[in-house]
Amino acid sequence: MIYRIRIILDVEEDVFRDIEIQSIATLEDLHHYISQSFGFLGNEMASFYKSDENWKQGEELPLESMEQGPNMRNQHLNSIFSPSMNHLIYIYDFLNLWTFFVELKEVGEIISGIIYPNLIHSKGEVPEQPPEKIFEGENSETYDEEKGEEDFDSDYEDNVFY
Repeated sequence: MIYRIRIILDVEEDVFRDIEIQSIATLEDLHHYISQSFGFLGNEMASFYKSDENWKQGEELPLESMEQGPNMRNQHLNSIFSPSMNHLIYIYDFLNLWTFFVELKEVGEIISGIIYPNLIHSKGEVPEQPPEKIFEGENSETYDEEKGEEDFDSDYEDNVFY
């Protein structure tokens, strides 16, 4: 079986790649093909996260586990995707946080003569810099990378004991 997957880069302009990949490929295979198809070297830390249809980030599927838990590097795609789970979030380069939405669009049969993974459609150019991210914390507090930590510093200094 092959999976037809759309990978969407989280930027304002439409930037996505549609690929075909064998269902027995691993998460590591998918990681390398995503990074390659978007023009990255593939040498940065990356991780996948389970997601729902609203792109809510769920359980991490780490390629490298920093704890004693298992890494998911060799996990086959057919053990991850299912009729009820066909969305992943992929974060590439934890310093720049390139974020991708990965959606299983269709399951098909292997076609002889085609080498998988196979890029079937490409739209848009990857920007030179990742977009600014706004992080939300508990109680709807936000942290804007553009503003920096100046808002937090004043709160912190008020509570420092000397």
